[in-house]
Amino acid sequence: MKKLANKVAVVTGASKGIGAEIAKGLAAEGAAVVVNYASAQAGAEKVVADIVSQGGKALAVQGDVSKPGDVDRIFTEAQKAFGGVDVLVNNAGIYQFGLIEDLTVEEFNRQFNTNVLGLLLVTKGAVKSFGDKGGSIINISSTVTRITPPGSSIYTGTKGAVDSITQVLSKELGAKKIRVNAINPGIVETEGTHSAGFIGSDFQKNAVTQTPLGRIGQPDDIAPIAVFLASDDSRWLTGETIIASGGMR
Repeated sequence: MKKLANKVAVVTGASKGIGAEIAKGLAAEGAAVVVNYASAQAGAEKVVADIVSQGGKALAVQGDVSKPGDVDRIFTEAQKAFGGVDVLVNNAGIYQFGLIEDLTVEEFNRQFNTNVLGLLLVTKGAVKSFGDKGGSIINISSTVTRITPPGSSIYTGTKGAVDSITQVLSKELGAKKIRVNAINPGIVETEGTHSAGFIGSDFQKNAVTQTPLGRIGQPDDIAPIAVFLASDDSRWLTGETIIASGGMR
């Protein structure tokens, strides 16, 4: 039997990149997947089509994770389509690097609203949907919390919050049979890192020189870790942060 047979997963920000690959990985192991997206409807529908073409079950649901009404809709649609939720992957996130001299309140709020408030709101919704059976929450953080690159004060701040929240909620929710863990990827080649100019840049070259395995990551390096954390294979793990960076620290 597949590891996630009869399970239902919500993956936020799953229209592309790491989120899309995680959604497909969960589906391949038998989960029905809610593919959340904020604006990239075409990308989300392609992920759904890819899953369905492989015999899986998936549904694209639009929702801005920083808006409580949108979050409610995500879980309402999950309930209607699949009857509850067992796994949440908090993948939705945004970033923009900038020097402290260029900091604005607007940019601070933009990143914290999605990366931190959004994670909390979606987690709140998931806890209600899990019910007495419990569940698994997987937070996608980042190795920026350890390598602390210059110009990343806001983004690193959001991911530092995610790491701390993971620890808090693992203790708070353990009695409800809810496990909470985090994955901290290093630099991963995605549409986002291409559009941000990281791929092919000195930033990438420096990252590779600091990576013992000698390359940057790919989304399919991260997805199997999420599958592991979603499954009963990790039933004795909570409050853990898995650094998925090819050894870069």
